[in-house]
Parts: sequence; C-alpha cells; structure tokens
Amino acid sequence: MSKSYPWLAQRGFLLPQRLTRVQASYDSAGNGRRLGGWKAPDGGPSSASLGGLQHLRNRSRAATRNDPYAFSAIDRLVSNTIGTGITPKPRHPDDGVRRQLQALWEDWCDEADADGRTDLYGLQALVCRAVYESGECFIRLRPRRLEDAMAVPLQLQVLEPEFVPHDKHEQGRGGNVIRAGIEYNAIGQRVAYWMYRAHPGDGPSPALGFNDLVRVPAEQVLHIYEPLRAGQLRGVPVLAPVLARLKSLDDFDDAVLFRQEVANLFAGFIRKPAPEDPPVDPVTGAPIQTDADGFTPMVGLEPGTLQELLPGEEVDFSNPPDAGNTYPDFMRQQLLATAAGAGLPFELLTGDLRNVNDRVIRVVLNEFRRRIEQRQFGVFVHQMCRPVRAAWLDMAVLAGAIALPDYPRQRRAYLRTRWVPQGWSYLHPVQDVQARRMEVRAGFTSRSEVALRQGYDAELIDAENAADIARADALGLAYDSDARANPAAPTPTISNLEEQA
Repeated sequence: MSKSYPWLAQRGFLLPQRLTRVQASYDSAGNGRRLGGWKAPDGGPSSASLGGLQHLRNRSRAATRNDPYAFSAIDRLVSNTIGTGITPKPRHPDDGVRRQLQALWEDWCDEADADGRTDLYGLQALVCRAVYESGECFIRLRPRRLEDAMAVPLQLQVLEPEFVPHDKHEQGRGGNVIRAGIEYNAIGQRVAYWMYRAHPGDGPSPALGFNDLVRVPAEQVLHIYEPLRAGQLRGVPVLAPVLARLKSLDDFDDAVLFRQEVANLFAGFIRKPAPEDPPVDPVTGAPIQTDADGFTPMVGLEPGTLQELLPGEEVDFSNPPDAGNTYPDFMRQQLLATAAGAGLPFELLTGDLRNVNDRVIRVVLNEFRRRIEQRQFGVFVHQMCRPVRAAWLDMAVLAGAIALPDYPRQRRAYLRTRWVPQGWSYLHPVQDVQARRMEVRAGFTSRSEVALRQGYDAELIDAENAADIARADALGLAYDSDARANPAAPTPTISNLEEQA
C-alpha cells in the first residue's frame, strides 16, 4: 500500500504491505454465500411496526377465531394476566379513609362499563384480550352527569385500535405533528388522538358521519400496548411471530385429516371377472339399477347388512393409511415453536401433560409467571389501572362522592395504591403453605404480604377471623384454627401435614 499511497508513507504512516479483505466481526453480519439471501429490513420502530399492521391484526383475529391453538394461546394469556381482576389496595395512612375509598370503588366497579355489559374487571379482561389479539387497545374516559345517579360519574369506553388510524401522518396546528393518528407537541408529548366516530370496519354511518375524524384530547384517552422498541408508536399482536407457522401447520393438519376422511369412505372393493352378459342383481335376478353416473349400484346400506355376490366376485376390504409414524412428533415440534413464539408453555397451549412431573411443571410455570407479572405491572397496571384510578378519584372529589378537604394538597397520598392481581394457585398446597408459614415465622415476609400474593386483603382476613372467633365464643364452639383451644399443640411440619392430608 506504500506504493499506492506514497504521500502517506512520506508523512510517517505505517501502511500494510497489501490490502486484505475486510471481514465482519460477527459471523451473522456477513454477506457470503450462506447469509447473502437474508433480507433484514433496517426500518425504525415506527416503520417496522406500522408496515402491514392491519394485515397482522386481521390475520391474528382470524387465527384466534378459527385455529384452536391460536385461541388457546390468547385465552391462556388473558386468564393468567387478568384472571378475576387486578384489584386496588389503598395505602393511605388513615384507616377510615382507606375504608371509604375501598367501599366507593367497589360501588363504582359495577357501573364502570359505558356499554353496561360487564364490570371494571371484565373490562380489564376485554382490554387485555384486545392487546394480545390486536396489539393494542384504547379506552376513552366518559364523564357523566350528576343526574345519572352513579356512585362516581365516570365510565370507560373500550375502543379497538382501528378507531385511531395508524396511517394518518400529517402536520398539525401550532407546530404539532400527527404520527400514526396520534398528535404530538413540539417536545414530543401526546396531546390528542384522532378518532373515528364509529368503527371503520362496520362501514360508514350517516348518523355519525362518513369516516369523519374527531380530535380527542389525550387526557381523555388511554392507549394500552406493550412497546417492544424505544419509540414504538403502536402495538403489534402477540401472535405476530407465529402466525405464518400456525397457518402452515393448520393447512398441514387439515390435509392429513382430509386424507384420512377420504380414505375411510371406502369400506371395501369388489373384484369380479370381466362381464359377458349385462350384470344382474344376485338377490332379485333383475338387471342392476345404477344411479345418474351410470355405474354406482344403488344399494342401501344399514348396520348388519349382508350383501350377496355373483359367482366369481370377491371382496377386498379397504386398508386406509394412517397419519404416519412421524405425525405426532412433527406436530409436537411445531407446537413447541408456536408456544415459544407466543410466550407461554407448551403444556398450557396444548393441555398435553404427558411425561411431565410436578417439579418440571413448577419450573415451567415459575418462568411463565415471571413474564406474566412483567406485563401485569409494566403494561396493564401502569397504562390502565393507575390512570383510571386517578381519573376516578378526581371525579369522585369533584362530584362530592367522597369528602377529602385536603385533596388538592395531598393528592399523591390519596392516590397511593398497591395493585394486587389474582393470586397464583398452589402447585403443591401442603409444601407451599408450609414454606410461606416458615417465611413469616422467620421474619422474611409478613402475613399481609403472603395474603396479597394470593390476591387477598390481610385487613379483611383479620376482620373475618375476629368475627368468626367472636361468633364461635358466643356459641361455645372451639375449632383447631383457634390457637387458644390448644396452646401446647406442636408446630406442624410438612411430614405430619402430609399424613393428615
């Protein structure tokens, strides 16, 4: 290279004798014969998620409607993420305030749905299903009049993602910009959402305008989705990585099923010598009648039928092929990949628990639950539960549903809430209960924490226990659960608890 660039050599640069081919530091970054055909788009988070987004939604919904494994994946994710609901536990230091907040919240939950079809926790499940199936969901906060006689004059309207067009990109007013139907100000804050008055998939509605878009302030809208890249504007269905595999697998499985169905239509075949005279019915002796195609004998079939044959005729019973020895292994391998891409265990996706013991399923479910908890608190609590709680409490104070004189100054204290999902069921009840009991006795955790893990309120449990003890004392009853009845009873262990069980 010194001959090619003498002016560099004269200035003291040490140049290699010959130029070698530059190689990629990572094998997967190479463009050789093996990886040259790998097409990897370099789009940003918005272009990658918005391109073909409507096709992804439509195919995800179609798969959920028609494919049993796609439906199972979505259904299991929703039931494990929401279950019976993610409930609030107020953390205000005043016990009386906590009771008032909880009572008012429970009264309002039954009235939260703007469509009147379910309660607040049913709305959580509906939103969760839309997020998993369609990638995202919108909630519009709907204030109501005091004359409506609601516990708190506020309702929630759940909207599918098509209400906000993802292909709307234009310059807004005052320096704002509209990207994917969402309006941002100069510093990147969401200030409004552009929404259709009716679902565009249901066709134009003259009463609501023909595809008219309405600007809705961002304070009235909640956008729930799981961002997978920094700066991602819209959500992607959770089945996106496996939709193509599910379609091919469904076609393959349907082809095998159809082949078996056709093969089993033939009970047998009659072999007979070449006819010299017109064929006759062996029972009546009359010429055989055939149907419209000219050759199929019109023979009625009933259970237990014995068919007489002509001399020289023989019967060969059909031996249809089976699905193949590799069919179960192939289906299992494909469903393993589907379960991995959808983010749930194979055993939950298929219900196949063969060759799985309790220790293996514990490891599998613990990993699955960790991912579910990440979504519970990172997506649904942060994007739905907390904003709904804040809007609800603001409206409750403004409407006079609860008296909090210092609310403007102490708003954060009143809003402090711990959100408690439905607890996980015990895999091994005896061992699990004993282990948590030992944690409490050792001081590693509290009774309240153990109760919250199971989705219960420790204060409510204590109140119920006190009421049970008082009632039992009044009736002269004594139960093993009352430590006063037998204070010298030994501490139970796993071994004797198992013997008692």
